[in-house]
Amino acid sequence: MILTVTLNTALDLTYTVPALVPHTTHRVTDVVERPGGKGVNVARVLAALGHETVVTGFAGGPTGEVLRDLLAPLPVRDALVPSAGATRRTVAVADSASGDTTQLNEPGPVITPAEWAAFLSGYAELLDGARAVALCGSLPRGVHVGAYAELVRRARAAGVPVLLDTSGEPLRRGIAARPDLVKPNADELAALTGAREPLRATRDARRRGAHAVVASLGADGLLAVTPDGTWQAAPPARVAGNPTGAGDSAVAGLLSALVEGAPWPERLARATALATATVHARAAGEFDADRYGELLERVSVRELATAA
Repeated sequence: MILTVTLNTALDLTYTVPALVPHTTHRVTDVVERPGGKGVNVARVLAALGHETVVTGFAGGPTGEVLRDLLAPLPVRDALVPSAGATRRTVAVADSASGDTTQLNEPGPVITPAEWAAFLSGYAELLDGARAVALCGSLPRGVHVGAYAELVRRARAAGVPVLLDTSGEPLRRGIAARPDLVKPNADELAALTGAREPLRATRDARRRGAHAVVASLGADGLLAVTPDGTWQAAPPARVAGNPTGAGDSAVAGLLSALVEGAPWPERLARATALATATVHARAAGEFDADRYGELLERVSVRELATAA
C-alpha cells in the first residue's frame, strides 16, 4: 500500500459563483464538499488509479467528524488520529467568468504532545506495510517545525521511499533529512534557494539533500532533476479551470509510477497529465478521467543537459 500523511487535514468547500466581485454579495451556483488536505487529495487520486492507499494525520471536532464520514465510502483506508482541536476548513471560490479560483485556508487545530506521540506510534506501524509514503502540506500548530525531517528519517530507516511536499522552514529542514523526492512549486523553490530561474533553483534544491526534485511550474508543467537525468514535461496546451489540487494529483502520479517501477519520463508524463486533468475537475482530489487518457498521450517530455 501507499501511505499519505496529512498532519493538517481539512474539510474542503468549493463555491462556484458567476463572477467574483469584491465588496458585493454573491449567489453561489454550486457547492462541493470534500475531505481534504494535500495528502488526502493525493490518496483519493491514487485510489482512482487502482492503488491501495492509507491516509493518516489528525482529525478532530465536528469538522473532523464530517471529514471522516466523507472518507468512509471512498476506497482509501482511514488511519487518522483523533485530536481535541477541530479540523480546519478551506474554501475555494471558483469564478465562472474568469476561470480563476480564490482560496481561503483556516489555520487548523493545536496538536498536543500526547496526540503527536500517538501519531508517531501509528506512523511506525503503518510504515511496516508501506511501499512508499507521501508527507504533504502544512504543519498544524503545536507540531514542531522539524516534524517532517523526523518523519523522513523514520521512513528512510524503515526502507520506505518518501516524498516530501511542503513549504517554508518545514521544507528547509525536511530536505536536509534526505527524502527520496521533493515536489515544490516555483514560489516554494524560490523561497528555499533564493533563485527564480527554475532549473538553477531545482538543482540547488537537490544539492540541499533530496535524492530527486520535481518542481511544479504551473501551466508550464514539471521540471525534474534526478540522479538519472534532467527532464521537463509540459501539457499540450494551457487550460482554464480550477487548479486547486493539481499539484496533489501530480504527487499521486509520481508516487504511483514510482511503486510501479516506471522510468522518469513516464513518471513525469503521468504526473503532468493528472495535474492538467485535475484542472478540468470540480474539486481537489478528483480528475477528469477521459481528459487524463487523452493528455497522457500528448504530454511532451524532453531531456535537458545535465551540466550543473
